[in-house]
Amino acid sequence: MDEFKRNRLALAGAGIISAMFLVAVFAPLVSPHDPFLIDTKSILYPPSPSHLFGTDDLGRDVLSRVIYSARISLLVGFVAVGISTVIGIIVGALSGYYGGWTDSLLMRVVDVMLCFPTTFLILAVIAVLGPSIWNIMIIIGLTSWMGVARLVRAEFLTLKERDFVVASKAVGARDARIIFRHVLPNAMSPVFVSAVLGVGGAILIESSLSFLGLGVQPPMPSWGNMLTSGKDNIEIAWWLSLFPGLAILVTILGYNLLGEGLQDALNPRLKD
Repeated sequence: MDEFKRNRLALAGAGIISAMFLVAVFAPLVSPHDPFLIDTKSILYPPSPSHLFGTDDLGRDVLSRVIYSARISLLVGFVAVGISTVIGIIVGALSGYYGGWTDSLLMRVVDVMLCFPTTFLILAVIAVLGPSIWNIMIIIGLTSWMGVARLVRAEFLTLKERDFVVASKAVGARDARIIFRHVLPNAMSPVFVSAVLGVGGAILIESSLSFLGLGVQPPMPSWGNMLTSGKDNIEIAWWLSLFPGLAILVTILGYNLLGEGLQDALNPRLKD
């Protein structure tokens, strides 16, 4: 990992993500106010020493709501990417290891899934099931596994011809043992990079859905629904849009920088 340690942008990304994670975990300790507390005497106050990010149209502290929103973003990102990664690994492993008609069938399923516009598919499913954080996580996970499947398949097509796989078959090892004990650990580098980048993408999708009113529902704070409130008051309360927007920007930037750094460190073909 020396290559990663020398990459300052990757280290910056890791620092951003670590800071966001700590803020989310210790939100009750670092939050200066109750994010749900309505104060009719402090409606739309601009940033001040008592409210560093100002207050919203119900007098709630914006900084506290931004901090608590980090919990929602991390939960959605990790759960959604976990679902998509598990599905992608299983499909890609079976497709790449067995080949033949299994490969053809599974790859056609991938092709069909890729034909659907992901955003409209998510919107359609949410319109049927209703907006909730759990529906969002599951839907994002079920509609974003195709890239992982292709990555794993490509790695398996190469690794299954290696000597250690041939030796395992020669001693009578079962396919499941070969796939998950021998081949898969050697195919995880690109999957890990894809998962890191996928967390940022999942956070962006959740924020977009919440902005449209189809994601996390008030009064639960989310960067997306905070931007909706900011849009309604953009002419008189610029801080309602600025700070949640910056939180989304910085978080996704952190995951992208970390993902690129890991890709450079884990893929020797990208090294000079």
